[in-house]
Amino acid sequence: MALQAFRDELASTAAALAAPGTGLLAADESTGTIGKRFDAIGLENSEENRRAYRSLLATTPGLSDHISGVILFEETLFQDSTKEAGGTPITELFQAQGIVPGIKVDEGVEPLAGGLSGETWCTGLKGLAERAARYYERGARFAKWRAVLQISANGSPSELSVRENAWGLARYARTVQEQGLVPIVEPEILMDGDHDITTTAAVQEWVLRTTYEALAVNGVFLEGSLLKPSMTCAGASCSQQPSAEEVGEFTVRTLMRTVPSAVPSILFLSGGLSEEDASLCLNAINQVAARCGAPWHLGFSYGRALQHSCIKNWAGKDLKAGQAALLARARANGAASLGSYVPGSEPSDDSSLFVANYSY
Repeated sequence: MALQAFRDELASTAAALAAPGTGLLAADESTGTIGKRFDAIGLENSEENRRAYRSLLATTPGLSDHISGVILFEETLFQDSTKEAGGTPITELFQAQGIVPGIKVDEGVEPLAGGLSGETWCTGLKGLAERAARYYERGARFAKWRAVLQISANGSPSELSVRENAWGLARYARTVQEQGLVPIVEPEILMDGDHDITTTAAVQEWVLRTTYEALAVNGVFLEGSLLKPSMTCAGASCSQQPSAEEVGEFTVRTLMRTVPSAVPSILFLSGGLSEEDASLCLNAINQVAARCGAPWHLGFSYGRALQHSCIKNWAGKDLKAGQAALLARARANGAASLGSYVPGSEPSDDSSLFVANYSY
């Protein structure tokens, strides 16, 4: 079907995902990545254990008060819940809570021919329309595609890298919109490196400006799309780490210069920040945004920063403890998306979640 046939539905879905005081649960870890997290608690990476964990997420009472949508891995989209959760499709458990299911549709990154060392491009366009139609039929109403860029001493990102990844995001966005899925556009700039926050801001402005130029060329319906960017932070190895307030100031300035007001919501990735720091920075961003009249809902799309304590407390056996930890971080980030989070008011694990050259 043509995009025109889905315009009203796309706008409605995007608006639902942009509900005040909410964000997304990014539960789209690949089988390999979730295995690493299970290793940390001594749990086998089996289909039954993955089913049990995802059933835990989908049945957490009160989660929809703070979570508007969930990004799933393909296995989860077609997976039934545990017997204890009723054996129904996991997507239906989320839907029963009023949480919109979404799906990761990119197929990972490959080295970028002609690019600088370490640069990549994102794969998955071949057959995407057919996959998107199948995901829509299963109940997914939005999609995610992650492009990965880096700042390095060798000159990255190159113009080739920025343009190639922007074009891939635009082709993906237009393709899934024609199948009824709201595209989350994710041009992630990794935290790897020792660059300062000013350097990050300059690169991020370039990346976002180029991305929205590509979206315009491809006729992407902005009111039926969402943006998932990195916060504007210094590199993880920078000797001068900015405060949450500085991250807020730089991030909002960057967005005001580059992102069209037609985009309903900007949902930040946590990028390796600790659970508490991810909430503090989001809170600061929203406080700055309120002062300057930013036009978007500024929420979150966190994976590690929502699930780290959850997995640790669950430990493969304690359902209620895992759900309580998840709900605590969801409450914290829901408040932060309103600029009203009180530091330390919700339990968290302050461990750094940064992983060099992170992939999932």
